[in-house]
Amino acid sequence: MTPTSPHATSAAYPGPEAGPPPTDARTAAPPPETAPPADGRSSGRFLVRAALVTAVLSVAGSVLGLARDQALARLFGAGGETDAFLVAWTVPEFAATLLIEDGLAFALVPMFSLALARRARGVTGDPVRALVASTLPRLALAFTAAGALVAVAAPALVRALAPGLADHALAVDCTRLTATCVVSFGLAGYCSAALRAHRRFLAPAAIYVAYNTGIIAVMFVLGGRWGVRSAAAGVAVGGVLMVAAQLPSLLRRLRSHEGERPSVVADEAARPLALALFTTVLLFALCRQSQVLIERFLASGLPSGAISHLNYAQKVAQIPMTLSLMLCTVTFPVVARALADGDTVRARDRVERDVALAACLVLLGAATVVACAPQIVHLLFQRGAFTAADTAATAGVMRVYALGLLGQTVVGALARSYFSAGRASWYPFGAMAVGVLATAVVGASAVGPWGVRGIAAANAAGITVTAALLLAGMGPRSVPVRVRRVLGDLGRPLLAAAVATGAGALAADRVTGAGAGAGAAVSLTVGAATVGGVYAVLCPALRVRGSGTVLRSVRPVRSPSPRPVTQRHPHGRSRFRFPFRADR
Repeated sequence: MTPTSPHATSAAYPGPEAGPPPTDARTAAPPPETAPPADGRSSGRFLVRAALVTAVLSVAGSVLGLARDQALARLFGAGGETDAFLVAWTVPEFAATLLIEDGLAFALVPMFSLALARRARGVTGDPVRALVASTLPRLALAFTAAGALVAVAAPALVRALAPGLADHALAVDCTRLTATCVVSFGLAGYCSAALRAHRRFLAPAAIYVAYNTGIIAVMFVLGGRWGVRSAAAGVAVGGVLMVAAQLPSLLRRLRSHEGERPSVVADEAARPLALALFTTVLLFALCRQSQVLIERFLASGLPSGAISHLNYAQKVAQIPMTLSLMLCTVTFPVVARALADGDTVRARDRVERDVALAACLVLLGAATVVACAPQIVHLLFQRGAFTAADTAATAGVMRVYALGLLGQTVVGALARSYFSAGRASWYPFGAMAVGVLATAVVGASAVGPWGVRGIAAANAAGITVTAALLLAGMGPRSVPVRVRRVLGDLGRPLLAAAVATGAGALAADRVTGAGAGAGAAVSLTVGAATVGGVYAVLCPALRVRGSGTVLRSVRPVRSPSPRPVTQRHPHGRSRFRFPFRADR
């Protein structure tokens, strides 16, 4: 997504054939108040606050997500009924990836960053409102049509996703209820991207708090009468709450420039770029999420409860990955704005630092999950209809899933880099397609001898292949990171995590009475503390980058000087002058 690329030239940034922009007061001498602070303290404080807000609300959303899964397990167990709902759950899972997390955000954050840069340069009219006027109505119509199509095609969709499912009719009912989230998630994702580009993170970080609150409330209110259909109805309610949590903040941002008329002509010129952008981004996100389809297709032929065990294991195992990518969510607009300003050095250093820190965090979480999986599952889920046999099966799957967490994190961090420059890129889609093919091949081979654990192993293998391909392709296709340096940043904490996992598992197993409720809590505490202690000692010893405090690591990388940026972009020529300001 490189606006300055010769392959995708928009009205916002003229291509090489357009010649240099006219020299005037806006381009030749930026006003002093727009220059970044000499010491960078304001930018650092901004990113610290944004990261803390995102962290707190993401943790709250994750806790509520666990409460949601606990309520589902307690009310409906892990059998045919929950299997039917989890097939329908594929719709919100896909919608979240395509419309909130990866797809729409990868396309819209750079587009809004570009519009904000144009506004700051004094372009006639308001480019931000022009972008909203040209994209939101069309996207809302597309969301509505897609949601209606999912509802109508629910019987065929369920049959394709899980041909061996016992309760087909229940899954169809739940799918039609969850189809509403295509519209609500699309609008929520649009609001999130626009607000993040404006450096507003409070409302976007709160959406999963609102979402999971809605699901939990509806399950407890309607669960007795509607059964597991109440969880699907909760998805519909939670999606509406996601939009409601962000809309007031977005309207305030747009109204701040209400007196300026949108520039329709400039927006028309940018539409071909947007179409290519959305196509490549959505195909990548769709391909990435298709791993879930493979898992559920293979698991539908296993004994009842297999899909549920996969779901519970995946939800818990992915918490470290979700938390590790919080920083990338905050800094994605920073990278996009740096590339819009032509400062590839700042973008490169920011991405390398983000990958190092994210890897350091996710490996600590993965080590804890592998070492203490039975205790975690026991404490979270073993009550009501969720039995000890379900705990053992889920813990085994969760340990295998955790082996792919580093790959998941690297894919999440590097994919943003490919799309942050403002141009369509087919390489991430190709890399993800190879990874999905690996998942399918390994899964088909492993499901027979190893069951659900074989499916989890296929997931870990496929995403690791994709991570390796994305890292190998960095350079002219993306932010030009130094691959050897990134590999070093990944290898050292991986070694520390492996040692910490063994020590933590040994310590947890030696705690007596681990089968009882209180014993499980003590065993988890001892195991997690051992993992953390060993990891904390080894990381500095191995010189792991990112092992310092999170607050120190989120400080933005500054340019060599506060002067306006006038440097060559690898995807094309950028001759405008505009000072980057991270706290804008």
